[in-house]
Amino acid sequence: MAIKVLHPGLATSIQDLGRPGYFHLGIPLGGAMDRLALKAANLLVGNDEGAAGLEAVFIGPKLEFETDVMVAVTGAEMPIKVDGEEKPGWTAFRVKAGQVLTFDYLKTGARVYIAISGGIDVPLALGSRSTYAIGALGGLNGRPLADGDALPIGEARGGIEGKSIPEALRRKPGMPAELRVLPGLYWHRITEEAGRNFFEDTWKVAPEADRMGYRFRGGRKLDFVERIPPFGAGSDPSNIVDSCYPYGSIQVPGGTEPIILHRDAVSGGGYFMLGTVISADMDLIGQLQPHTPTRFVQVTMEEALEARKARQAALARLREALA
Repeated sequence: MAIKVLHPGLATSIQDLGRPGYFHLGIPLGGAMDRLALKAANLLVGNDEGAAGLEAVFIGPKLEFETDVMVAVTGAEMPIKVDGEEKPGWTAFRVKAGQVLTFDYLKTGARVYIAISGGIDVPLALGSRSTYAIGALGGLNGRPLADGDALPIGEARGGIEGKSIPEALRRKPGMPAELRVLPGLYWHRITEEAGRNFFEDTWKVAPEADRMGYRFRGGRKLDFVERIPPFGAGSDPSNIVDSCYPYGSIQVPGGTEPIILHRDAVSGGGYFMLGTVISADMDLIGQLQPHTPTRFVQVTMEEALEARKARQAALARLREALA
């Protein structure tokens, strides 16, 4: 049983919840940029939350099914059609053998997640089916989808046609988007005024935004506290002696354009880190289009932990809604 890729869309790849445990070896976490959306899609079609599905960016794929399956599409708002008939998002619907799934133009958000009952059954690579294209690892031959690909699917175990996730549980970025940030170990490298400016300014997502990281523009340049550069750091004040990069950390090379490191980012290097976007808000980044206005909001560790707890509670409500 397989799905034939008639058209891959834009940067469509196989993703699950990633491959933690190898970051110290330089292999990133990988997995879905919007983890909640993938989990929701999988639950709708009766899969385990971490089953492999498809992540499509801006333009959806065109897929022909060789067997009857249950499908759910979550994440961005991108009109869904089966043989030309529109289907609802965040809802389980049936696709019969021979039918074709297509998508119209993107309306809001950036990434859709397509779950198929049984999951996409490509081989595991370091415990995950996620595609890490830069490292040619996982997915289908370590690359995004291409015309003519055949995607194997596993054995379906459930899913109820018409089952839907309530609107209140479909978390989306605001306008402007707000990303909560915990200042990091290198916060002392910038002046107090620069720190205030960073949180006061409205930034915009730059076109250079992908699975490795999201760049932002439009805010004021950061000023650094003067120092004698330590050996190995170089002369640029934004450089440091090489260090580990946490998932979600914010680099600001040269003090000009913040970059949030995401699922496929490198694990270390020589740029200072302003802080880290809290885990509860990382999914939102994957749904930001270029030029989206964005504000960074400073939080404490206690507030970050409370946000994580609230996120876990929201996921529990989602599971209950689909039980």
